[in-house]
Amino acid sequence: MAILGHSPAMPHLQLIDIDLAFGTQRIVHKLSFSLEEGRIGCLLGPSGCGKTTVLRCIAGFEQVAAGEIRLDGQLVSTASTHLAPERRRIGMVFQDYALFPHLSVAANVGFGLSKETAQARSVRVTELLELVGLGDQGSKFPHELSGGQQQRVALARALAPRPSLLLLDEPFSNLDVELRERLSHEVRDIIKATNTTAILVTHDQNEAFAVADEIGIMHQGRIQQWDTPYRLYHEPTNRFVADFIGQGVFIEGRVLDERRVQIELGVLDSSGPLVCGENSQTCRPDRAVDVLLRPDDVVHDDASPLKAEVLNKAFRGADILYTLRLASGARVLSLVPSHHNHAIGERIGIRLDADHVVTFQDDATAPAST
Repeated sequence: MAILGHSPAMPHLQLIDIDLAFGTQRIVHKLSFSLEEGRIGCLLGPSGCGKTTVLRCIAGFEQVAAGEIRLDGQLVSTASTHLAPERRRIGMVFQDYALFPHLSVAANVGFGLSKETAQARSVRVTELLELVGLGDQGSKFPHELSGGQQQRVALARALAPRPSLLLLDEPFSNLDVELRERLSHEVRDIIKATNTTAILVTHDQNEAFAVADEIGIMHQGRIQQWDTPYRLYHEPTNRFVADFIGQGVFIEGRVLDERRVQIELGVLDSSGPLVCGENSQTCRPDRAVDVLLRPDDVVHDDASPLKAEVLNKAFRGADILYTLRLASGARVLSLVPSHHNHAIGERIGIRLDADHVVTFQDDATAPAST
């Protein structure tokens, strides 16, 4: 097995302009990102965007047509260089768990430790089972466990050999919504406890936000933005990211000056110059733009003279997500505490409370944000 040398000056994982095509169909194009040791990254995007293919390239199951992949300072993949998957020290967690049904839980976790002594293997298995909360389940078989428990066994098995990198491919997709949410937080805690560098692939932004430190939004084989969850939500770099992350609507606006934009609901003040166009030029006064409004930007306020009609409502327990119609017919969303329960057709008071002003040219996908 190749021992990957550590270079503190370099990212733990680095992808540089990788390309991959199947026949004439280009799947990944000039895709780049890097990840520091101990960080959890995520490739997030709709089905067919290429995120699982990127994961397979990192694992060594696919060879890139161009570009480079480096792991812990070592070049593992180019168009002419390809380190075999088994020599990359990568752990994998799949959506179907891929546990061995004829082996006990403990034997599954210890499967990748065949070169260890029996005592060392036993100690490591016990350590991992305790870490994933299954310390008393080692003698059971996979079919005797719940789906969430099986996924934790799969995670423990992947972590047992102390991999240089952990890859998780849609690991929660077979679980129900409530368990998925709880387990995603547990998995993050487990990965962080072992200081393992990891990449998660998912189409579910709630999972991505719960698990990852950094997220790459993918579309048509490219990363549109690689950033923290906070910045993806509040400072999207293009219209696709703005539309894909969170919920929101675009409403018409007109630039008053470099930091203010007028919309139907009032004037929004930006903390920085509004930017229009791909070259980051400052928006010209009187420029028509589209303004992104999130549900938390529109606040319910009974005392406000500005009214909107309730078109729809989605009860979410602590909150209600209202779809509101403005006087012009434009629609906005508002997230309101659920004790403010209004009827369809009722007109309610609203006001703006937007900390981040995100605008786009009305005729392009170029960004303009705070």
